[in-house]
Amino acid sequence: MDAATAPKQAWPPWPPLLFLLLLPGGSGGSCPAVCDCTSQPQAVLCGHRQLEAVPGGLPLDTELLDLSGNRLWGLQRGMLSRLSLLQELDLSYNQLSTLEPGAFHGLQSLLTLRLQGNRLRIMGPGVFSGLSALTLLDLRLNQIVLFLDGAFGELGSLQKLEVGDNHLVFVAPGAFAGLAKLSTLTLERCNLSTVPGLALARLPALVALRLRELDIGRLPAGALRGLGQLKELEIHHWPSLEALDPGSLIGLNLSSLAITRCNLSSVPFQALHHLSFLRVLDLSQNPISAIPARRLSPLVRLQELRLSGACLTSIAAHAFHGLTAFHLLDVADNALQTLEETAFPSPDKLVTLRLSGNPLTCDCRLLWLLRLRRRLDFGTSPPACAGPQHVQGKSLREFSDILPPGHFTCKPALIRKSGPRWVIAEEGGHAVFSCSGDGDPAPTVSWMRPHGGWLGRAGRVRVLEDGTLEIRSVQLRDRGAYVCVVSNVAGNDSLRTWLEVIQVEPPNGTLSDPNITVPGIPGPFFLDSRGVAMVLAVGFLPFLTSVTLCFGLIALWSKGKGRVKHHMTFDFVAPRPSGDRNSGGNRVTAKLF
Repeated sequence: MDAATAPKQAWPPWPPLLFLLLLPGGSGGSCPAVCDCTSQPQAVLCGHRQLEAVPGGLPLDTELLDLSGNRLWGLQRGMLSRLSLLQELDLSYNQLSTLEPGAFHGLQSLLTLRLQGNRLRIMGPGVFSGLSALTLLDLRLNQIVLFLDGAFGELGSLQKLEVGDNHLVFVAPGAFAGLAKLSTLTLERCNLSTVPGLALARLPALVALRLRELDIGRLPAGALRGLGQLKELEIHHWPSLEALDPGSLIGLNLSSLAITRCNLSSVPFQALHHLSFLRVLDLSQNPISAIPARRLSPLVRLQELRLSGACLTSIAAHAFHGLTAFHLLDVADNALQTLEETAFPSPDKLVTLRLSGNPLTCDCRLLWLLRLRRRLDFGTSPPACAGPQHVQGKSLREFSDILPPGHFTCKPALIRKSGPRWVIAEEGGHAVFSCSGDGDPAPTVSWMRPHGGWLGRAGRVRVLEDGTLEIRSVQLRDRGAYVCVVSNVAGNDSLRTWLEVIQVEPPNGTLSDPNITVPGIPGPFFLDSRGVAMVLAVGFLPFLTSVTLCFGLIALWSKGKGRVKHHMTFDFVAPRPSGDRNSGGNRVTAKLF
């Protein structure tokens, strides 16, 4: 009773501002029950929750929304338009097959959009409208077949585009139009059969282009001509690429070029010679067997060369001639037996040398490497000796500064076997000079012309693989002394030989060689005195008989019993003048004896 009649306790009036602060969802909405909103500030983590739709009630101040690993099948227009502060949206690994135009409308602050691992097929215009601030778009691991014209036209701020592991077969010429700030593009593991050069030409700010694991057999001349700002180009795993067209990189000013795991059999010098600002060149995992001398000289700013896992058997002396800034060489896992100091312009400037996995012969050619072994960076695995047998398997770092006798030594080259030193050949014939030598390391055989200059392995006058000098279709100007030079790093030896050429005239000339006959043409015929007498007798008798017979016939004809007259008489009368019948002509009598 007392309680009933007791006066009610009066509550103090609440200020209106305090009442507003106590309202739930002061940020514009509460956290959905299936999501985590506490792990990171302004982040809503709804990944791997088996969601089939975007949960409602998302806080308006959300900056990161993770919806990856769910079962979302579509995204309708305006579904996320209230999240105007959203900066990163992860929709990867869902079942998205369509994106309606305007699906991202209202997300004007979005910087990163991840759509990898879905079922998207065609990218058409309008899909990404409203994403004016987007800088990164990841479309990997979808089923995209086509990029239509204007597909990315409204992404004016996009800087990085990932397009890999798709079924992409065609990129329309205007697909990349509007991507004025795109700096990095990756196309990998697609079904493209050609480089989409027309589409790439619409990317004026592209700095890095990565074309990986594509079944493209040729990079045609001028395919990348429009990419004047491109600095990094990566071509990886094109099994059908066997050579690089000389003009394939025209118009580029690269600082880094990687052509790896392709089928190049030689360094593409002609395609590279104009890249004067190239600093890094990677040609690893190509069947390249040699680096010849001075062919890299046009790349004056080259600093790093990587050629690991190739088929290198030799690096020539002066191979890196002119590369004054060169400081890194990676030729690990090749077939090199040596690497001579003369290959480098300044060996002391070399900082990093990857040489492991090569069957190195530790002789005098590697003394320079032994001298620099404590300063050079060999990586995790320093080079080791494969021979001679007494040092086999020993790392270069294991040798002391004072070497025992017989270590890292060579034997100078000496000529041991040669053919005739004087060879006579007829003009048009064939001449061969043989020359060989011994030494450690095995020497090389070279030949010098009579008037100076070294002979090559091609042409009419050439040096064969075994060191033999062959001269085909010998000419008079080939006459002279030929010098055989056998050399290795420890020394050289030489031998002078002489070629004499016999001039041969044609068969109808004034001078003939009686011992030479030409097939189909009889040789010269010579007569002695007896033969001359027989020829004269045979010719004179018919002549005498013919003359006698002629004189006899004339005599018989002229003495024909007086019936033959020896003179003739005839009269000549001049004709009358015209119209005068009475006048007569004068008669003239003549006798012809």
